[in-house]
Order: sequence, then C-alpha cells, then structure tokens
Amino acid sequence: MRGAAMSLTAAASGFVVFLLSVSVIQGQAVSRVTYTSTQICAVKGSTVNIPCSYTYPSAVGGVDNTVERILWFTKKNNDEPVDLTTMSEYSGRVQYNSKNKDCTLRISDLRERDSAVYKFRFITNHLTGKYTGSPGVTLSVTGLQVQVNRLEVHDSSNLADLKCQSSCPLPGHPSYIWYKNGQNIQGQTSDSYSASLDPTDSFSCAVRGHEKSRSPSVLIKGQNGLGVTYTSTQICAVKGSTVNIPCSYTYPSAVGGVATTVEQSVWLRQQFVDLKTVSEYSGRVQYHSENKDCTLTISDLRERDSAVYYFRFITNQGGNYVGYPGVTLSVTGLQVQVSRLEVDESFNQAELKCQSSCPLTGHPSYIWYKNGQNIQGQTSDSYSASFDPADSFSCAVRGHEDFPSPSVYGPKLPSVSVSPSAEIVEGSSVTLTCSSDANPAAKYTWYKEKLVFKYLSKGPQFVFSFIRSSDSGQYSCKAEKEIRKYININVKYGPKNTSVSVSPSAEIVEGSSVTLTCSSDANPAANYTWYKENEDSPKASGQIFTITDIRPEHSGNYYCEAQNRRGRQNSTLHLIVVAGSSTMIMNIIRLTVVVLMLIPLLLLILWARKKTTLSSTTGPHEPEEIELDSCPAYENISDTAAQTEDPEEQEDLV
Repeated sequence: MRGAAMSLTAAASGFVVFLLSVSVIQGQAVSRVTYTSTQICAVKGSTVNIPCSYTYPSAVGGVDNTVERILWFTKKNNDEPVDLTTMSEYSGRVQYNSKNKDCTLRISDLRERDSAVYKFRFITNHLTGKYTGSPGVTLSVTGLQVQVNRLEVHDSSNLADLKCQSSCPLPGHPSYIWYKNGQNIQGQTSDSYSASLDPTDSFSCAVRGHEKSRSPSVLIKGQNGLGVTYTSTQICAVKGSTVNIPCSYTYPSAVGGVATTVEQSVWLRQQFVDLKTVSEYSGRVQYHSENKDCTLTISDLRERDSAVYYFRFITNQGGNYVGYPGVTLSVTGLQVQVSRLEVDESFNQAELKCQSSCPLTGHPSYIWYKNGQNIQGQTSDSYSASFDPADSFSCAVRGHEDFPSPSVYGPKLPSVSVSPSAEIVEGSSVTLTCSSDANPAAKYTWYKEKLVFKYLSKGPQFVFSFIRSSDSGQYSCKAEKEIRKYININVKYGPKNTSVSVSPSAEIVEGSSVTLTCSSDANPAANYTWYKENEDSPKASGQIFTITDIRPEHSGNYYCEAQNRRGRQNSTLHLIVVAGSSTMIMNIIRLTVVVLMLIPLLLLILWARKKTTLSSTTGPHEPEEIELDSCPAYENISDTAAQTEDPEEQEDLV
C-alpha cells in the first residue's frame, strides 16, 4: 500500500478489459462530408464562402440511394439542428450550392454574432440516411481596431507605431487602408503604420474592399491635457475573486471659451465594445466616474475574462480619447504542484507548491487542506507533507476560500465508456475511453487481447476511425491499478446476403402447394415482405410465403424484401407452374368440339364453290340459281349473290 503514493507523480499499472463485438452494415462507409478548411476568419460586413463537398453511396441494400434534403446549421446547444434558411437572423443572407455534390455555404453581410461552428447535413431516402459532417467549420467574424504598439511624446513631435488588427488571422494577405482624420492616407497598404501626429489627429483602418467596415477612430494623444493614467498595466487575479483596475483621466475645463463636459465614459476589451453591453459581463462590472476616477471593478472573475482592457471617454467638444496601452488582466486558477516526492518503506514525503499561471499581486496568504480539513499554521505557498496513499491535498488564497485548487489524490476505480453508446455501425467512428478519478491524471495503455495482449496505443482514448467487423474482440486498458472491468459492444447492420428458396424444388405442378422462404443476415433481425412483379400491393408478410392450389396464372417473378431500421435488401425468384393432367384432358375435349363444329362449315363452303363453277358454263346471261335457303347461316350471302349479275363477281363474293 505504501507504493501507491507514487500516484502523485506517476501512474501504477492495471487493466480495464472489455469485449468489442463488431458487425457489418452495407453502404455506410462512403458517406462523407469534406470541408476545405475547418477554421475561417472574416471581417464584419463582408461575404464569406465556406467550401464543402460530400459523397454518398448510389445504392444501399440493393435500393437506390438519393439525397432528399440538404441543410447547414449551427449547433449552439443540444437541440435538433435548425436549417439556417429558416432562421430570421440569417434571412436573405445565406445561400446553398448543391450542384455536383458541392455544398458550399455563402453568408453575406457578416455580423460578429455569426461567429459559430457551422455543419453541413444531408438526408437521403434511406431509413438511416441522415449524415452530418463533423467537426464542422469554425467561423470567426471580427471587427478591426487600431492598436498602439509604441508612443513617443516629445516637445517638437509625437511618434506612434500603429497596427490594424483583428481578433483572428484573416485569410490570404489582405491589403489595408489607413485614415487620418477621416481621410485616406495614400500608399499605406500594410497592417502597420508609423505615424507622426499632432495632438488632435485621429486614426482608423479598414481592409481594402471592405471600406464600410472601418475600425473605430482613436485619438492617440489628447490636446490640452487629455489623458488616461493606469496605476498598473499588468494585473493577475484569482478565479472567482473581485478585481479593481485603478484608473484616472484628465481633460481641460474649456476649449475655445466653451465649457468641456464628459458625455460618455466606457471600458472596452480588444473588440472596442462597451463591457456593460456584453452579456457575459452582465451584473459583474462597475464603473467609477467621480472626481475623474475611472476605476473598473469586475466581480466573480472567470478565466475567460483574461484580456486587455481600455478606458475611453468622449467630450462635448468631439474628443474621443482611448487610454493606451491599456491594462492586461490575467485570471488564474490555483493548482497543487508536486515539486519533490520520496517513497520509503517507513514514510512517504512530498513537497507541494500552491501555484498559479501568473504572479498574484501583493503578498497573498495561503490556506492548505488535507482530506478537506484546514491544516492550521500553513500560510505559505509551499508545504512539506507526510502522507498516506489515501490522502488528498488542496490549497486556496486566504480571503478566497470558496475557490480552492483541485485536490491532488491517488487513483479511484477506473471505468470504460464507448461512444457512440448505442448502435455501432461498420464504417463509423468509435471511441473507447478509459478514465480513472485521479489527480494528477492516470496514464493509460491500450491492448487487444487474444492469446496474448497486443499493444495498440497510449492515452485515455482509443479511436476506430473506420470500424470493421474484424475489429471484434476483447480490449484492455492498462490503468493505475490491477483492476479489470468488461463491457460488450454490439454493432447493428442492415440486411445482407438476402436469398429466396422454393419447396418443392422440382417441377411445380398445377394444384400443388408451394412454399417460398426468405432469409437474410441482419442485426436487428429483419422483417420480410413478399411482392409479385408488376403488382403494387404486397402478397404477404413474414419469412415464409405459401401458395396452396397453385395455378398457371401464379407464374411470374416474386421478390422478398428484407428490412430493418439499418437498411433493406431484395431477392427475386422466377416461378413457373406446369399444367396438370386434368387440365390437359379438358383442353383436348375443347379442341375436339371446335373441330367437329368446323367440319360441316368447311364442306358447305366446298359445295357452294363447286355449284358456282358449274353455273358459269350455262352462259353469262343464264345464271343457274344457287339454292342456299336450307343453310340459314348463308342467307345474307345468297341475297347478295342474287343482286349480282356478273358470275365472276358472284364467285368472288362466295
């Protein structure tokens, strides 16, 4: 047990073992969304193109796969994705390109609140045909500001090095435009500008082509005593505490005989936005404005409050003065650092230090905790500790006890998680995560276990970027202690290898009973539906389809559709029904009756033709009368022949 104390600086050995079972789904592997870039920075007011392309299988499970819908969305929470074209804030500003599997998104008239992660999704006619491209594209929309990098004030001249900067690096190599007192400074195209200035000069900048999105103008050095003074330009404070940024400012009481008054005074961050209008500072900032005191107070400090802060005041004389270089505030959390560790049979000893990412102002007093209890008399940022393996240590700055450092302690019971935690589909990305509650963090090694352990990788996560059925098996995570844990992964897939069999398999005779059986490999188990070709309605459902007293009209193509929520697949069978003996006898009888009925008719035709031939020898004007009254079937023919004088016409008529 003594050796467990090493967990303060190094991980011990142990295993978390689990079973991975992978199966197959067809057609999923080739669905893909490709982003040309995952990070894009653009200027406020401009238009941005987010290049994108996508691919998908032409068929899934034997069924044609087509895209029915495409959309772009920005997911700022866990709600269902919302198509940008349906959102009022993007109305008339977004355009989708959908030709040739090109999914480029265009957003015009960019606003800073458009900064977000954008993702493309396409939906096919397949049951599981929803595919979203990850990780998406992070769009950062930035405004410009003039930064004073150097300022020299002399009796005869004032010099400043200025820089036109944004909160993120703009793509390409943009050209800049500089303005002095609102007028274009010709020949200045760089983001930097060295200026010789008068006290009343103001400067601003813009990216060429986006002149309407100009930076705010800044007055570098005020006239007649305009100025801002910061007590300190570097302040470090503890997370959760309250900080004061001391500041004072001066201005002349009158200019040109007109009294000067301050109409507005604000504190700004790099984006030059009044802190009181920023939601994340709501209720946490306070401005002091009495007796030209411009001190800023920020409470409940958060690490993201770390930034450069500027004070600006505006007078009724048109003065717009920003105090440079501003104050850099660094908000830090505390942590216990193990600077020395000794492990012996008789004792465990460590030297601990309560440290922060930046030097705290003044000479703060510290509090040390062992197993959550205050260690009396310990006020330094360092502490020499004798401990047992189960002990934990933390520290805090006195006066800010509500914000102690995380505790340093030995490892707890490790666990394993799998993402996605539901169905795992072949071709998808699967992440295995091994975790142990320990500080410092545990060290992990992954193995695949067969007859022996095969080394895979190090780290708390092991990722299958394209999982296959061959990845099935038992996996082990080597953690801090000799502890084993099991977990089973069941991968779902659509129907495959679908086939149809018929019984009896020999000649199918009319009147017999025939059974069709459909089978398919699927997880979860497939449902089956039977169809006959050229018929819309299904014939039956279930794995077995039986036709009793089968007839010749039952011949044709039958197909079975196997389907589950992961996909579907068809298999076709051609069925031929042979007529039975009773049907053949009936057909012979029918044929005989028809022949017997035709014999008298044929004889009558031959006899009539013979009579017509003999009558032609009596002369053209003395035709011999042909008596057909005894044959009612020929009454109409007889009447017609009697009206015809020409014998040849009579013969032709007969």
